[in-house]
Amino acid sequence: MAKASRAKIKMTQAKIAREAAARREAKKVSSCAVTQGEVDLDAYAAVDGAWVELGLAAPARRALIDEGLYKVSDLRKYSIDAIKDLHGMGPNAIRILITAMKKSDISFRN
Repeated sequence: MAKASRAKIKMTQAKIAREAAARREAKKVSSCAVTQGEVDLDAYAAVDGAWVELGLAAPARRALIDEGLYKVSDLRKYSIDAIKDLHGMGPNAIRILITAMKKSDISFRN
């Protein structure tokens, strides 16, 4: 196989750079409903006071509110697995909820 000319190498490098830039630009466009402005964040802000006090992240707060859970005592209606399955609930959010429930002497449903 013959060695590629310098011009051919430069053209290939430029093509790869353009493709990489296009991929980076495509990643910047988010498909998240929140960042696209499709979610009314003011509606959540009106009812997520208990979760803000605990220090939960916004996705976890929205997941709990969407499920109809507005305070720590509401969590006793659900199992830990059901809460973990909610979109937006990460390990840190679960840890915060368990700690808050222990302080209130509440446990998850079995």
